[in-house]
Amino acid sequence: MRRSSRSPENGVDGDDEREEEEEDEDEEQSAVDESDEEPRLKYQRMEGNVPSLLSADAASSIAVSERMIALGTRGGVVHILDFQGNQIKEFRSHSATVNDLCFDSDGEFIGSCSDDGLIVINSLFTDESFKFVYHRPMKALALDPSCSRKSFRRFVTGGLAGHLILCAKTWLGYRDKILHYGEGPIHAVKWRTTLIAWANDTGVKIYDMGNDQRIAFIEKPRGNPLVDMSLPLLIWQDDTVLVIGWGSSIKVVAIRTKTSQRVDAMEKPANVSTTAYADIVASVQTGYLISGIAPYGDALVVLAYISEKLTGGIASTNDTLRQGTAYRPEVHMLTWKNEELSSDSLPVHGFEHYLAKDYVLAHSPFNGSSYAGGQWAAGDEPMYYIVCPKDVVIARPRDAEDHISWLLQHGFHEKALAAVEAGQEHNSLLDEVGSRYLDHLVVERKYVEAASLCPKLLRGSTSAWERWVFHFAQLRQLPCLVPYMPTANPQLSDTAYEVALVALANDASFHKELLTTIKTWPPEIYSVLHVISAVETQIKSASATELLKEALAELYVINKQYEKAFALYADMMNPGVFDFIENHSLHDFAQDKVVQLMMLDLRKAVAMLIQHRDITSVSEVISQLRSCPEKCDKNYFLHEYLHSLFEVDSNAGKDFHDLQVGLYAEYEPRLLLPFLQSSQHYKLDKAYEICVRKDLLREQVFILGRMGNARKALSVIINKLEDIEQAIEFVSTQHDDELWEVLISQCRHKPEMIGALLEHTVGNLDPLYIVRTVPEGLRIPRLRDRLIKIITDYRTETSLRQGCNDILKADVVNLLIKYYKEARRAVYMGSMEGEKNSVRCCLCLDRLSRQDSGVVVFFCCHAYHLPCLTSGAAATTRCVLCTTAAG
Repeated sequence: MRRSSRSPENGVDGDDEREEEEEDEDEEQSAVDESDEEPRLKYQRMEGNVPSLLSADAASSIAVSERMIALGTRGGVVHILDFQGNQIKEFRSHSATVNDLCFDSDGEFIGSCSDDGLIVINSLFTDESFKFVYHRPMKALALDPSCSRKSFRRFVTGGLAGHLILCAKTWLGYRDKILHYGEGPIHAVKWRTTLIAWANDTGVKIYDMGNDQRIAFIEKPRGNPLVDMSLPLLIWQDDTVLVIGWGSSIKVVAIRTKTSQRVDAMEKPANVSTTAYADIVASVQTGYLISGIAPYGDALVVLAYISEKLTGGIASTNDTLRQGTAYRPEVHMLTWKNEELSSDSLPVHGFEHYLAKDYVLAHSPFNGSSYAGGQWAAGDEPMYYIVCPKDVVIARPRDAEDHISWLLQHGFHEKALAAVEAGQEHNSLLDEVGSRYLDHLVVERKYVEAASLCPKLLRGSTSAWERWVFHFAQLRQLPCLVPYMPTANPQLSDTAYEVALVALANDASFHKELLTTIKTWPPEIYSVLHVISAVETQIKSASATELLKEALAELYVINKQYEKAFALYADMMNPGVFDFIENHSLHDFAQDKVVQLMMLDLRKAVAMLIQHRDITSVSEVISQLRSCPEKCDKNYFLHEYLHSLFEVDSNAGKDFHDLQVGLYAEYEPRLLLPFLQSSQHYKLDKAYEICVRKDLLREQVFILGRMGNARKALSVIINKLEDIEQAIEFVSTQHDDELWEVLISQCRHKPEMIGALLEHTVGNLDPLYIVRTVPEGLRIPRLRDRLIKIITDYRTETSLRQGCNDILKADVVNLLIKYYKEARRAVYMGSMEGEKNSVRCCLCLDRLSRQDSGVVVFFCCHAYHLPCLTSGAAATTRCVLCTTAAG
């Protein structure tokens, strides 16, 4: 059960003479302030003559017609009132409590029943009056709805005697007819069209006067309290829907009809009859006792009674309630599915001393046709009357003005303005309501809501905007207003915008808004230098945030201080820093931010540094990476940088190739061997130590080969790699015959390797030699097939060699013939001036040198060292090809 969340308005909760209630009312007002649910009803006490009437008497019952109200008292008086509470007339017909009142449908007669055993029917517009004596207390009365339109006056009544009596006027006078008896006192009776519903100790029964038969019985809910605590309640919502409230249970019963057709013996249709029956269409279990119930459109208005005894659950039939333990009664609005639409508490006079049966809820007749969306049209709204011994409270649906007032009180200013605008009010009223809203919010320190309303309330007034900007600044709440400040139509003074940005910078919780504002506001509406100065001061404080740094960087960009902006972006690890460097050509300033750039995006940073290595040298990059903090993987950064650099320029990082060997071995061993093969700038002994430590065998083989330790390299290939093909290839490249002997000796006890060796030695070793070295008894897999292949390959090789020799001999002969033919064509060369004893070749005209020792050496393409060709005493030099005399 949800406790009360709201107190009614318009004076219901106040009685200046009851000081003991002030504390409770303060608590209720606090609950109102915390509630965000708008009430459906508004309340006021009935004034007029009611307070004076109840000061000397106590109300016990009420009935409402379209014209007036009847109020019964415990003194036996029936007061006829208008809707303002002014007394029209009174009937002193009873000497005891008036238990029930009933108007006819036309509101011309009022009937009353009392504990004095009397039923009295009075005409409201004539002196006609009828009195019926039953000698037992009568608790319920219902007049025939058409009582005033028929000559016979009928009514149904019941009481403690347990008889449900139908009294009707005949030509012989009034006669009683007992419709039901024997199941305890009659507690309530209601008459609608031809249907009569009544409640006794067993439950509720419905009787159809048209068919003169009972059509339904709804059993009393189990576990409900005694009748002395709570009475059953019956309300006809319309001609076919009956609402039953009993204890904590509500049932909605729909009267339906079904048609049956009787068939005679000839199988022909006979009489057609219509039978009425009851169908329970809704059942609701509440957490409180029900003191009254009434329809509200498609919902129900329930008067709830809550006592200290009931706070832990509904009292059983054996429980009793102590006087003075009750809480204020509550008005709940429920749907048929038990969905609560609203809840209001009523601080009526003397509530703590009342029981559930001391309250009565009545409503004015209405059809509810204009109800829509929680609001009623003027002139077609229901009225509810809550009666207790000393109070009568009127409840009615709230109108548009009440709706706006409630929105204003609860801070829903946007909705209040929307409601005013929807009502097509004047602009002056809009301005007035808006001003009140804004002032109220500021007084209540609801600065965010006030700021959000400023665009609607201040509209295009420059002076109003600037006034509120500086007012918010004085309140130190300007950051709340900044998102709503206009930058055009109207445009404010530059001072207003600067004050706003500085206010955002001074509050760390608004640094995100500062960044957003700087990005969205046009820079020409404020002085950028003034804002930069303020933000730089704030950056030096302990409250500086990354968002504030980014905002300062944006200001630097606006002011074209790109170098300062880049420094901030790099320190903040901004992903857009690479594009920023390229767009503003800041590579010179990036050379000190190597580590930050690599931590941000390694791939982009490496590519940029390699491309611009003329600006940021390799040694500078390596130095910064080696000194970077522990939080980054500097070795991996070094590896990626040196690897990418080596792919672009193998000599650019040659001073760090020793370092690069270790990095390859740690991060990408598969790339180490190609690097070792390509580079000549690393120390072999250090590289070998790294490869041994990392157990990189092929790399060890390569380094050992380069170091000249071919035997150890061959041992690694055979004993660790066990790769005979690589061993053969390695020996072949070394051009060392002794290595073949080492290879054969190390493989002679390994059958598989001997077999593989036999397959790969054609052209390098004599296979027969290998076969001879194989120990006796060693089983070589597929030896026969391999020997056949050796013989076949040997024959093929022999044939190829023979063919090559034949081709070579033929080529030699052909070339000699060609040279011979060319040499026979002698060319005479006369002596050249200044070149005495100069001899030239007859083919290429190169000068031939002559020596005194008698040996001529020819320095040309045909030069040979030959003995002197002499004829007699005089030396004659001739060309060795054409034998032409040289002098």
